Amino acid sequence: MASVTVRDETTAGRSYDVWVLPNLPDTITARELVRLRVREEVARFNATASDVFNGLVQPTGTQATVNGYRLRQHRKLDWEKQAVLACAAFARNGFVVLVRDRQIEDLDEVIDLAADPEVAFVRLVPLVGG
Repeated sequence: MASVTVRDETTAGRSYDVWVLPNLPDTITARELVRLRVREEVARFNATASDVFNGLVQPTGTQATVNGYRLRQHRKLDWEKQAVLACAAFARNGFVVLVRDRQIEDLDEVIDLAADPEVAFVRLVPLVGG
C-alpha cells in the first residue's frame, strides 16, 4: 500500500493546498486516483457546516469565488457526481495531472505510486476573450 501526497498547484507551479491520501494500491489508473481524490475532498466537505466547497471541480448549483465554490446553503455533496464532473473536466483540459514533471495524458494511464508518491493537480482557467 502506498500513500500519495496530493498537491494543488497554480499554473506557475506554486502549491496552495497539500494533503495525503493514505492506503492506496502501489499502482493505480489516473481515473481511479481522480475519483479517490474527489471522494476524499467531498467527505471532508460533508463533515463540515461550511457553504464553500474547495475542490477540484465546481459542483452544480454553486457560484465560483476566490476561495472555492459557494453553495446557496450547505448541503451534502455526492462524491460520485463530483467524480463524473472531474473526469469530464480532465477530458476537456479543465485541469492537468502531473507526476514528477510528466503530464498524465489519459485517465486510463497507470501511475506507479510506489515510485512516484507525489501528484500535482493544476486547474486551468480559460482566457477571457480568447
